[in-house]
Amino acid sequence: MKMIGRVLMIAVLISSQAMVSQETREKDSVKLKEVNSQPKIKLDGVATVVGKNIVLDSEIEGYKQQLLQQSEGKVEISDCDMLEQIMDRKLLSHHAVVDSLIVTDAEANSRVDRKLSYFMQQLGSEEKVYKYYGFNSMADMRKDFIEVEKEAVLIEKMQATLTEKVDVTPEEVRSYYKSLEEKGNLPEFGAEIELSQIVLKVMPSEEEVQKVLDKLNGIKKEVEDGASFTMKAILYSEDPGVTNNKGFYSMNRESGFVKEFKEAAFSIDEGEITEPFKSQFGYHILTVEKVKGKQRDTRHLLIKPKVEEFEKLKVKDTISKLRKDILTYKMTFEEAVKKYSQDKITKSNEGLIVNPVTSDTKFELTNMDPELYSRISNLKKGEITEVFYDETREGEMMYKIILMKSKTDAHIADLDKDYVKIQNLALQKKKQETIDKWAKDKIKDTYIKINNEYGKCVFKNNWAKVN
Repeated sequence: MKMIGRVLMIAVLISSQAMVSQETREKDSVKLKEVNSQPKIKLDGVATVVGKNIVLDSEIEGYKQQLLQQSEGKVEISDCDMLEQIMDRKLLSHHAVVDSLIVTDAEANSRVDRKLSYFMQQLGSEEKVYKYYGFNSMADMRKDFIEVEKEAVLIEKMQATLTEKVDVTPEEVRSYYKSLEEKGNLPEFGAEIELSQIVLKVMPSEEEVQKVLDKLNGIKKEVEDGASFTMKAILYSEDPGVTNNKGFYSMNRESGFVKEFKEAAFSIDEGEITEPFKSQFGYHILTVEKVKGKQRDTRHLLIKPKVEEFEKLKVKDTISKLRKDILTYKMTFEEAVKKYSQDKITKSNEGLIVNPVTSDTKFELTNMDPELYSRISNLKKGEITEVFYDETREGEMMYKIILMKSKTDAHIADLDKDYVKIQNLALQKKKQETIDKWAKDKIKDTYIKINNEYGKCVFKNNWAKVN
């Protein structure tokens, strides 16, 4: 049975997080679960065909559910309007293929990784994620997600191609602002902040690391002497998925595994076992069970060095002293970042945290992770959080302090203060107008077939090609 309706509902839930309120984000975990409890939808009805792309009834329902969730039920849309929005996307993806635009596996995989990581943060584990959404395994879920994301990237590339020369003049920006002002439609921009961080990682002792390496080398020798790698993985691996996959992973060079894992898998021949190697997850050994063209069937075993409580306390004490030195003006926050912080990404940027949604350093205060929001929402510009402990999904442990670098209160758009934002809104409007004009022309020479059920729909564009 095709899963596309359900995939569409969940694969795009976080694509517009910058528009979601703080209350919404706090409810995300519940809402993700609610998606699965929606009434069953018809999966096999064909609503329309655009070029070589088929639109299923389930896609219409899927997008409607997404819109309802993102707007907390405040925005409703008819099936006809929803269908037209989907047909707009299918038209773009169809002509992207016609124009020979290409999406690599790596591009799709990176987007899928981000979405699955988000779902796992909300639901707790890979197993819970794929079971909640009706898949038999994470591999099955990833496969369907990749197809959805490939189409999304195709659409974005086509849009970029159509609008690459579109720009707005200062006069157009002023005219756009004035039109919004006259209609009473000036947007309200939420409170925005910039954050800088200092990160000190909690690392296992050299003795503990050596103990893990010795254990892995011992297991490697036992397997080379005839023991079952599968059984060793079941008994000793600390990979969360080992209970389901017994350490087995099939991959190619484009698969979404960490660099070290892929390098190890492609550094040995069938039947060989790697030396112990390190990744962000811990220490591994890996064997290649079968080579099938560009695909490799592997089995691996993961062990994570234990970290004693005194190691944590030592790091916490160090960063607490750093915080005190900054507050007593013995050094600046930026100097402390440069000298001590162990986060590679922010260390080279004076500690500034980049917003993954917008790729700049500004965050809307109400759109932040609830836990981080609770730590920084009451800070004034220049204030620093207390020392706090954090841990990644991969189990990497650290202590942090965060500086409120800048803070702007919520306000109605002002042309002088918010020129760049208004310029971007005007540019997006002009780009959309360019795409809409292109679509009107392309519909004329693109094969379109609309199911009788939607034949009475009144569309903005002439999809039915009525003279």
